[in-house]
Amino acid sequence: MYAPILSTKLSIPVHRSHVVDRPRLIVRLDKGMYAKLILVSAPAGSGKTLLVNQWVKSSLIPTAWLSLEEADNDLSRFLTYLCASLQTIFPKLAEGIVGFVQSSEPPPVETVITYLLNEISDVSDHFVLVLDDYHLMTSEVINQALVYLLRHIPPHMHLVMITRQQPKLPLARLRAKGELIELRGSDLRFNSPEISEFLDRVMRLKLSKENIALLEERTEGWVAGLQLAALSMQGFSDPNHFMETFSGTDPFVLDYLMEEILQGLTEQVQNFLLKTCMLDRLCGSLCDAIFDIGEPKEHQSVDFIGQDMLEWLEQANLFIIPLDNERRWYRYHHLFADLLRKRVHQTSSYAGKAETVLSVTEIHKRASIWFEKHQMELEAFNHAVAAADTYRASNLLEGKGMPLLFRGGVVPALQWLGSLSSAELDSIPSLWVMYAAALLVSGHMIDVEPKLQSAEQALQDMGPDQIDSDLIGHIASIRATLAVSRHDADTIIAESLHALQHLHPHNLPIRAATAWTLGYAYQLQRKRAEAELSYLESLANSTQIGHHIITMMATLGVGNIQESNNQLHLAAESYQQVLNMAGKPPLPIACEAHLGLARVHYEWNNLDVAMLHAQHSVQLAHQFVQTDRVVASELWLARVTLAKADLHKADIMLDRINETAQRLNFTKELPDITAAYVLALLRQGDLKKAMRLSWDRNHALSQARVLLRQGNTLEALGIMESCLRLAITKGFKDEQLKATILLAVIHEEHGTRTQAIEFLTEAMTMAEPAGFIRVFVDEGVVVHSLLKRITARGDSRLYLLQLLAAFDEAENIRREIVVEESNIHPCVSKLPIDPLSARELEVLHLIAQGRSNREISEILHIALPTVKGHNRIIFDKMQVKRRTEAVAKAREWKLL
Repeated sequence: MYAPILSTKLSIPVHRSHVVDRPRLIVRLDKGMYAKLILVSAPAGSGKTLLVNQWVKSSLIPTAWLSLEEADNDLSRFLTYLCASLQTIFPKLAEGIVGFVQSSEPPPVETVITYLLNEISDVSDHFVLVLDDYHLMTSEVINQALVYLLRHIPPHMHLVMITRQQPKLPLARLRAKGELIELRGSDLRFNSPEISEFLDRVMRLKLSKENIALLEERTEGWVAGLQLAALSMQGFSDPNHFMETFSGTDPFVLDYLMEEILQGLTEQVQNFLLKTCMLDRLCGSLCDAIFDIGEPKEHQSVDFIGQDMLEWLEQANLFIIPLDNERRWYRYHHLFADLLRKRVHQTSSYAGKAETVLSVTEIHKRASIWFEKHQMELEAFNHAVAAADTYRASNLLEGKGMPLLFRGGVVPALQWLGSLSSAELDSIPSLWVMYAAALLVSGHMIDVEPKLQSAEQALQDMGPDQIDSDLIGHIASIRATLAVSRHDADTIIAESLHALQHLHPHNLPIRAATAWTLGYAYQLQRKRAEAELSYLESLANSTQIGHHIITMMATLGVGNIQESNNQLHLAAESYQQVLNMAGKPPLPIACEAHLGLARVHYEWNNLDVAMLHAQHSVQLAHQFVQTDRVVASELWLARVTLAKADLHKADIMLDRINETAQRLNFTKELPDITAAYVLALLRQGDLKKAMRLSWDRNHALSQARVLLRQGNTLEALGIMESCLRLAITKGFKDEQLKATILLAVIHEEHGTRTQAIEFLTEAMTMAEPAGFIRVFVDEGVVVHSLLKRITARGDSRLYLLQLLAAFDEAENIRREIVVEESNIHPCVSKLPIDPLSARELEVLHLIAQGRSNREISEILHIALPTVKGHNRIIFDKMQVKRRTEAVAKAREWKLL
């Protein structure tokens, strides 16, 4: 649910019938087809927009036009309109990006621009993107987005920037590379022939050459000044006489000209101009609302309708610009509007006839009501703020069904809330809560709690009968969301339950989000049944109101529970639903869906598919800042690498993942990292490190595997029997399956084969409906041997044959890796030691060169602990203790 696109912002301004042709400037703009950026930077009233308009119309080049305004400083809104403008010439372009940028947690802006540029690269035709009034963009993030776009812009795309101020772009670099075309104020000034044509043909004034030269001198060719002077002269029977008294050096010449223009207009027209100049955009219906036209009154003070007046102003050439071909929407020339507003603010209201007096505040209030009625809530909010109507602005910010914060209103909301005094915020405690919510959405986590405390203090100062229970619930919901980032289950649950107790039953946006936080906390506490119920409640509420992000998050939660219940097919469907909702390019949250599918396909032994999903997950996870999602995704990339028998590469990956998780205190991921890392260490024969890691992290399955490798089957049995009992008691079907298979392996090694076959048969019964494969294959040759024995007993079910085939496939992969390494390093395979991997040989060569561990780390782009790990493995394999001994043996064996 998002604010509608205002199509007039995307329309190329209508070409006037009488304009001065400027071929000298058109030629310069044509050179922009060989440049990245065309910069038209000049003061107000210089004719910038009109010139670019003439050029794009005459060149016939496909043009996307975006008229910017202050509200576009919201990044999400800016990117939404940017995509919408491009779709006016390429309708299918950036279809998936719009949902991408409108999420509550959008990705870094460079990521969005990258996706956009990738789609633009598929377009073959040259085209122009015009950003009009770019000087209104004060957002540093948006400016950086344009810098990034220009750096990577494809050669068939050309950016035109119309601005009053020089933008903060790398202009010197673009200029040096010949990638910039510039038109400045001095370039846009009318020269003598152009001034003559403008006064004679456009304004239909007959001036002597001397007075034309005088006007050129006094206005310095400034287009708006010429037009103002020409409009003033139209009221004189002898325009040349006017020039004798006109002084362009007078600092108040603009005020003088404005007085001349306004005095030449009827009171009705003056009244209309001064009452509508507060509006950034005008249409007939909006103007009628300002004048309260349409409601029968005993003494109607106006005898016109807004649309007629707008059309008359356009015909009179009174600085009004149509924004669409239908002539429905208009805006005043910026300078003209500024001067009108200056006159209005000289007094609190414009005093025409007594019955026409209307305050600026009332104008903004009426505009706000009109915009709200026409479902333009952001514009309605901005006018309510301008009217200093705190209560109305507050209600608009809260929204109907969905807060304005989630529909492009974060930036204006923060600007307004930041401008209010503590007393004003205290008078409406919900404003403190909205302030906290806006800070939360914008990522300013550290500033959220003080605002919540201020809200609570304001509520305490109110009477008990005035306290809004729903507001208390919203405060608790925000605190629960804050605790999610810390994986603080106890706090999440306490605040979520408190929120649900107080939230109004119809406040579905906040209830949906709170149900999700509660489900997440239950999942952290391994209360899976409770988690599933909360996720389903969140899913029902978010689906009902169209809360896209919460729907995806709740669906992911349901998928997690299905996966832990060994319902792999249902889990895969849930994860795929999220990918379908995430769009193309996908929202960052899709990393969780790809990760889930990587796990599922891994268990189905579809290793290539699992690898692809894991890679997608890693790419998307990098869009989150300082979270454990990258570690979680890279872990499954390492798991697939290990399954493909590339032990060396998997070891390096796991070493890096383990180090990152410890350094950043990502404790939630440590159990899964430990399980994978110990499995890899045991396959490499590093029993000491596997044992240390297993006991340091108290990981029962890994401890049992280490004990089994040590031959201590009795103690291993004790650990796993305890694990199995706990899994059955808790109803943890995934852990029950793993424990049952490992018990089969331990019993076989312990010499109790009958029990081993019984456990393995039971595991197959549990695993077959979901199609588990890797959970058996990863336990190695003992399971393979037991499966063959089961087959020998006459069991020929298809599932058993699939498991045996998977073992054969894994063995073939392992042999291919060995052959490949032997072909690359044939001398290594003939050594009287375990073969050195390709990476170990690289490290050995650098050791021989006398490089330090840190230098090796920088040269090979690997972590310092990883280098030390390679050193240890090399020394162990070569049976040496020092670098010098390793180098000596390496030379003896002709490795160097």
